[in-house]
Amino acid sequence: MNELLMNSACFGFALTLGAYLLGGWLKKKTGLAVMNPLLAAVVIIMAFLIIFKVDYKVYEAGARYVSFLLTPATVCLAIPLYKQLRLLKDNLLAVAAGITSGVLSSAVSIFALSRLFGLNHEYYVTLLPKSITTAIGMGVSQETGGIVVLTVVSIIITGILGNVIGETVFRVLNIKNPIARGLALGTSAHAIGTAKALELGEVEGAMSSLAIAVAGLMTVAVVPFAASWL
Repeated sequence: MNELLMNSACFGFALTLGAYLLGGWLKKKTGLAVMNPLLAAVVIIMAFLIIFKVDYKVYEAGARYVSFLLTPATVCLAIPLYKQLRLLKDNLLAVAAGITSGVLSSAVSIFALSRLFGLNHEYYVTLLPKSITTAIGMGVSQETGGIVVLTVVSIIITGILGNVIGETVFRVLNIKNPIARGLALGTSAHAIGTAKALELGEVEGAMSSLAIAVAGLMTVAVVPFAASWL
């Protein structure tokens, strides 16, 4: 099986795309928030590789091409932001305060939990970039001496969790302002959270898109300083 698939550079790409489309179909059919397409795709791919005993390197040979689309996809999020540029200018101070508080609270919470559970410095810096997009988070983790693979896992889990529970949290806390909802999702759950923000509305999507970029840049500046705390 591995030798046969090794000759097909499209295998990993096709499996990833197919699993995601199936996940999207399951979400549409069930209507359950937990049926997040990305989460479903991860489970489907893992099950496929285990059942058919496909080596991960064989899958990754084709799946890596999906990663090339990550950066251009993130850049495309500037489009809804451009459409809401006037709204951004009118609420610039609130937007800046919201993103700043989100980045700082993320760093402080990771520090507090690392102390609570006795994590060493390596694991601490590995988790610090958990709320920013993968493209930036991987570089931050590598520069600070973290475990890049675990950083990617923590980023994905954070994004999926934000996507799944975000709307429920807004409802429980009675958060109705579209700017606040968008900033919260983008700052805490990066691109995956932005996917949920775009479902909630155009303003939410625009603010979340902005939060991804700004929170990423702020985290790059904050992490080297925060890394010295532990």
